[in-house]
Amino acid sequence: MINRIALYHIETLLWIARLGTFNAAAERLNTTQPSISARVRELENHLGFSLFRREGRRMLLTVKGREFAAQCEALWAQLETVLLATEAFSTATGIVKIGCGEIVAVESLPAFLSEIKRLMPNVTLEVEIDLTIHLRHKLEAGAIDFAFLVGPIDSPALEAAPIGTVEMKWLMGRELASRLSRSVDGGEVPDLPVWCLSRPSHLYQVMAESLRQSNLKRPVINTCNHVRTLIDVVASSGGMAILPELLVRDRIARGEFVPVPEMVADPIAFFAVVRKGENEPIVLEMLKRARDLRLG
Repeated sequence: MINRIALYHIETLLWIARLGTFNAAAERLNTTQPSISARVRELENHLGFSLFRREGRRMLLTVKGREFAAQCEALWAQLETVLLATEAFSTATGIVKIGCGEIVAVESLPAFLSEIKRLMPNVTLEVEIDLTIHLRHKLEAGAIDFAFLVGPIDSPALEAAPIGTVEMKWLMGRELASRLSRSVDGGEVPDLPVWCLSRPSHLYQVMAESLRQSNLKRPVINTCNHVRTLIDVVASSGGMAILPELLVRDRIARGEFVPVPEMVADPIAFFAVVRKGENEPIVLEMLKRARDLRLG
């Protein structure tokens, strides 16, 4: 029986167990859903028992399947560790899916990816830029392997390493600030258009809390899902917004942005995150390298 079970059978089993569907496992392993189904049938025929049961769209492990998968998970991790110890990361192969928010993507991601490619030139990196809330769900579900996320990270399913905080500032464009200085007496901030990242973002929550503590009366809140565009809108005097200081530091120095009087915002903490109990040596090495990052 042993010599009729190939490594790809075990790898297929583990990815279905992690991702929950044959289609997701097929995408992850760069094959087709019929191929995944065939591998499962072959493995079940060799073992003599069913590994999965269907519940809606998801495939759940049976009682025996759960026990077998747990044993295989430990053996698979040991095998990968042994192979990497023999070959080193320079010859490692595979596909690693990385999620990242736009702030870290602009500030630190290029250098991080360059370092990873230098260390693991044969590993394929697939990078997805998205909001933390979406990336977090994908990481928990196993659809991505590693992510840079806004904290706090309070999920028992995730392990996080802090990489620094980003100061946030309420800013408006120079031209808008000049107009206000000529028309407003005493420094009171009138009802200006407010811009922010889209509602599911952590930055939207920071903005809402800051507005709650201010004396502004129900301002019109406009949203944009792209930080760079948001910065350009504010620079063109489209209103005011909470912006990451490290992304606009040079433009503040040039006078393109002016602080909004009496408006403050809390800094945002960022973390490198993997799933709790992650045992892929390549992913763990990425987490180790990410611990050395310092935003700003």
